[in-house]
Amino acid sequence: MEFSSKLLENAVYEMSQLPGIGKRTALRLVLHLLKQPEERTHNLSQALTKLKDEVNFCKSCHNISDTEICEICANPKRDKTLVCVVEDVRDVMAIENTSQYQGLYHVLGGKISPMEGVGPQDLNIASLVKRVEKGEVKELIFALSSTMEGDTTNFYIYKQLEKLDVITSTIARGISVGDELEYADEVTLGRSILNRVPFENSIKAG
Repeated sequence: MEFSSKLLENAVYEMSQLPGIGKRTALRLVLHLLKQPEERTHNLSQALTKLKDEVNFCKSCHNISDTEICEICANPKRDKTLVCVVEDVRDVMAIENTSQYQGLYHVLGGKISPMEGVGPQDLNIASLVKRVEKGEVKELIFALSSTMEGDTTNFYIYKQLEKLDVITSTIARGISVGDELEYADEVTLGRSILNRVPFENSIKAG
């Protein structure tokens, strides 16, 4: 792809680094931004810079937050004895959209995947174990995607918590095997959480 401007080329290159954005789409987006009023383009760039520089991760659940403790963890109406374990913040958003869950969350930041060089030490598993050890959490809901990596991560955490006094359950298989939570419709996802089953049952079924 030939460019008449180095500035344009650099902008297209940076835009094309985003997931799902090829060079042609990146060019279309960059040209669109050039046509916008200067203020709108500057607002976008300032919002992204501010996000990167100032965003926090909740010290309790690792969700994205503007403060040290996120609004969900700080909400006195949430059930602090119930924690839903998810892969990333997109899953928190997906579950919140169902309006069927009133507990807390724990964002792992990924799944165990030896093929990609991701081990337990690379995830927020140690902090999850510490949360359970404090004694307030009575049930953990595993809500990772139904993939080999998701199942491996669930099982690893289950073994870490085996000797602790906590119930472990997993969402019902209303979510198809291999599906990511963020793409599930709200009704199916909500029912999968409400109809969760003991994790031991999922091991036997596997």
